[in-house]
Amino acid sequence: MKRPIIIDTDPGIDDVVAITAALFSDNLDVKLITTVGGNVGIENTTKNAIDLVTFLGKDTPIAKGAGEPLVNKPKTAAQVHGNSGIGEYQFEAEGNTSLLMQEHAVIEMKNQILSATAPVTLVPIGPLTNIALLFKMFPETMENIEEIVLMGGAVDGGNVTPVAEFNIFADPHAAKIIFDTDIKIVMCGLDVTRLTSVTADDVEKVKQQGSVGAMIAHMLDYYQKTYSDLAISIHDLCTIFYLTRPELFQTKRAKVNVVTEGEEAGCTITNYTDEGNVYVCMDADVDAFRAAFIKVFGEIF
Repeated sequence: MKRPIIIDTDPGIDDVVAITAALFSDNLDVKLITTVGGNVGIENTTKNAIDLVTFLGKDTPIAKGAGEPLVNKPKTAAQVHGNSGIGEYQFEAEGNTSLLMQEHAVIEMKNQILSATAPVTLVPIGPLTNIALLFKMFPETMENIEEIVLMGGAVDGGNVTPVAEFNIFADPHAAKIIFDTDIKIVMCGLDVTRLTSVTADDVEKVKQQGSVGAMIAHMLDYYQKTYSDLAISIHDLCTIFYLTRPELFQTKRAKVNVVTEGEEAGCTITNYTDEGNVYVCMDADVDAFRAAFIKVFGEIF
């Protein structure tokens, strides 16, 4: 049986790659895609989600979520992803707006989780605002969640400040709510997402493999400006590959505390302990990751 998941996302170039891999996975059943403000504002992240699912020919429902963090002012990463969130790429066809659910993302998540016949895995690959609101408004949903596999945080160093990774920094108060639960969390942070980079040659191989590969490559060509030909980090893809290829990753069990205030806001303080609820991805088989990247997008039209 396919694993039921909900992807909470702020597309975002690497989000697009992750969502595409999930929607074409034989092992995952994407029940819902929810959007959050993050890499760019909520209007653009929602539009990007609708346009992408339309382009891929899927009918996965989409729900628009929180546009601002719980406490802080919004912060974006448009300098990395472009003002639209997807670089200079433009989907040719109009997005199918009938994919957009009427209720707020938090309500739609609650409905999906409570009606699910099997525990749902949450896959947040943006700021954790929607998930925090879900747990605060509808704590009963936590009883039917298998685990949370998220992209965010870092044991060593950040990418927004010296100590903070963007998704956690964008809403540290929400992140603290999530990490302070007893739910099993798999943290795909910068420690592993930087390690599992792909090369320009890998992207070129994907580009030659159909319309989806060309779309992915076009966006990554823009994204590459932040990185280099030899190391393009597709951070969010780690969550999907962890779910479909867990043998590629090595984890250490820990308790993670999120700093919410001051110069270290967004820092994920990691204390290794066998009693922790967080499984921190610390290492990965990079060659196998790159091979999987080429294979996955080579099998899509």
